[in-house]
Amino acid sequence: MESLITIFREVRDPRDFNAQHDLPAMLFIGLAATLCGAKSCVDFADFAEANVDAMAEIVDLEHGPPSHDSFSRLFRLLDPEEMAQVFARFAKALREGLGLGPAKGVVSVDGKRLRRGYERGRAYMPPLMISVWDAETRLSLATRHAPGGDEVAATLAALKGLVLKGCIVTGDALHCHPRMATAVREEGAHYAFKLKGNHGPLFACATAAFAVADAGGKLAVFEQSDSDHDRRERRRASVIAPPADAPAFPDLAAFGRIESERYANGKLTMTVHYVVLSKRLSPERMLEVIRMHWSVENQLHWPLDVVFNEDDARTRKNYAPANLGVLRRIALDILRAHPDNRSVGRKMKLAAWKKVFFFELFAHMQ
Repeated sequence: MESLITIFREVRDPRDFNAQHDLPAMLFIGLAATLCGAKSCVDFADFAEANVDAMAEIVDLEHGPPSHDSFSRLFRLLDPEEMAQVFARFAKALREGLGLGPAKGVVSVDGKRLRRGYERGRAYMPPLMISVWDAETRLSLATRHAPGGDEVAATLAALKGLVLKGCIVTGDALHCHPRMATAVREEGAHYAFKLKGNHGPLFACATAAFAVADAGGKLAVFEQSDSDHDRRERRRASVIAPPADAPAFPDLAAFGRIESERYANGKLTMTVHYVVLSKRLSPERMLEVIRMHWSVENQLHWPLDVVFNEDDARTRKNYAPANLGVLRRIALDILRAHPDNRSVGRKMKLAAWKKVFFFELFAHMQ
C-alpha cells in the first residue's frame, strides 16, 4: 500500500495552486473504490464519504472526503502520459513483489476502445487504450492512451523501456509493418504478427509460397482438435521459409499458416490465417504462440467489460476516460495477483464487504 502511494506521489499535479485535496490521496481513493466496484467519479466520492475514517488512516484527508467535482476535475486534467508512467512503475513493483522477473514468453499487444467514453458528437471516435500483455503470467506490462486513435504509435511508445529480450511479441494485422517489426527486434525480442491483405505484396507472397509447398506434398503439418460447449474445432498449422524474392520485411525468417475448421450450431466455418515470423518455429509452437495471443482478449479485455463494465462507462470529458481506464487495469492486476481462487468479480465484492480482505489485496506489493 505504501509503495502505491509512493508511486502516486510522483505524478505531476495539473490543478491550480489552490487545490485543497492531496493528489496521491485522491488517486489512492479512486483505486480503492475501483477495487470495491466503483465505476465513476460519483462512486469515488460516495466511497470516500462512506469510508472516510478508514481512508484517513492511510492518506491525508485534512479537508475531508473529496467531492464528485473534485475527482472529476482531477481525472479530466491529469495528463494520460503521467498515468502511463504510473502504470509502468506499478507493474514493475507488482512483479518484484510477486518474485517475477522480466517477461520471458509470449507478449501480446492489442488495442481496446472505450466504446461509450466519447465526447458529445464524436461517437465515431471513442478513446482507444493499448495494452502490452504478458500471456504467461496474465499480467499487464504497460498500458497507455492512443491519442487520435493511433494504435501503432501508442504501442511503439509503450514498448520503449520494457525488457522483452527473448520474448515473442504477437499482434494482429494492424501491427504487421516494418516499424513495429524493427522496434520489436531492437528490444531483443522476436515477432509473430498476423498477416492480411492490408500488406498486399507480403500477403500475396505468403499465399503463393504455401500453394507451391502444398503442391510439393512434403509440407510438415501439426494438427490439433478439440471440442467443448457443443462445438468442434480442428486446426492445421504449418511453417515455411520465405522465398528468395519475398518483399523486404525486417528480419523475416518464416511464414506461418493456420487452417481452422469450426463446427457449431449446425454450421461449418473454415478460415485461413497467415503469420509473419522473425524466428523459424515448429508448426506446433507457432500455433501455441498465436493461440496464446488471444489471452489478451479473454483475460484482460473481457474482465474489463464484464466485471468492470468498461464498455458502458460514460465518463467522457477530456482525459478522464483514459485515466480511469488505467485505474481499472491496475485494479484488475491487483485482484488477479491475490492467491485466493475466487473469480475477479467475487474478490471485488469481498473487498467491499470485508475490510481485512481489502487490505490483503495490497500485501503482494511490499
